[in-house]
Amino acid sequence: MNMPQNMRQNMTVTEAYAAAVTEGRLTRDPAQQGVLPELDRIRAALAAPVKTGLFRKAPPPVPGLYMWGGVGRGKSMLMDLAYAQIDVPKRRQHFHAFMQWVHSEIAEARKTGVNDAIKPVAAKLIADIRLLAFDEMQITDITDAMIVGRLFEALFAAGVTVITTSNRPPDDLYKDGLNRQLFLPFIALLKDRMVVHELAADTDYRQGRLAGTETYFTPADAEARARIKAIWDDISHGISEPLTLRIKGRDVVLPQFHNGVARASFFDLCGRPLGAADYLALADAVRVLILEDIPSLGRDNFNEAKRFVTLVDALYEAKTRLICSAAAAPEFLYREGEGSFEFERTASRLREMQAEGWGVDETA
Repeated sequence: MNMPQNMRQNMTVTEAYAAAVTEGRLTRDPAQQGVLPELDRIRAALAAPVKTGLFRKAPPPVPGLYMWGGVGRGKSMLMDLAYAQIDVPKRRQHFHAFMQWVHSEIAEARKTGVNDAIKPVAAKLIADIRLLAFDEMQITDITDAMIVGRLFEALFAAGVTVITTSNRPPDDLYKDGLNRQLFLPFIALLKDRMVVHELAADTDYRQGRLAGTETYFTPADAEARARIKAIWDDISHGISEPLTLRIKGRDVVLPQFHNGVARASFFDLCGRPLGAADYLALADAVRVLILEDIPSLGRDNFNEAKRFVTLVDALYEAKTRLICSAAAAPEFLYREGEGSFEFERTASRLREMQAEGWGVDETA
């Protein structure tokens, strides 16, 4: 959410929320209002002056906040609202991007020959920040599970406060994962050192923002680019950063990402030698994908076309919304050559994905 410069600090989170409602940038939601006292608690505690001196005790750690709930309920918006009002050394990242940074730092630490490569990574964070804000925390493999557990233990011990959002409650993190019993102490630590708050809003605001929005633009000309840019600007408010997904030792880069929405070109995702695992991870990491400049497909770009089919399948199965610009309507994208018959299913899925309400999580 884009906030005017004069609102960025010197307001409580509750005041900033009320101002956004008054200005029409937010719709008042009782479930969202219910978490504002917790965010203001963190803001007030971190704003308290830290006493210094030889015999002064370190200040008690400020319990963090674990916000969870269905997609599009406003978790990221609330975290960003609080983040803007908390004036301490801080860091805010999407969880995937944060883990990419952690793995990179661990690799660098190992080059120095240290026995425990996680310790210097934790030390760097502890030296730089008092607040760490994560968006969309999810654990999908045992390596990340163990790294996150060790890292959080060190951060909590040093008094770093963590605010995180997730679609799952702590007890469901890494659910049914390999050797999950090794991860259970971390879940207990989360519940002990953070306030767990379910954001049980009934409205999916991300879907609501896209309601009635055209999702398939053809041809992929200047008008289509302008209309997609308008959608992106409305969703991102001009705020975005690249998102790097590390999958089986290689990086898949989404050039623009904000609050669960990614924007990329056809070449970014289908012009590179990516496979099903990459697209499945992408579909899991984003709720909406904006894909631009899909060309006509055929024998001249057969490999790119095959990747596009795999990408659409992954998005379809994950119920990830797709907004795109293409050279032609789905039925006319792949007119001839090997693979044209198989593309009929992809064209059908592209049509289905344009339907109003498609991708809404009815269980959320």
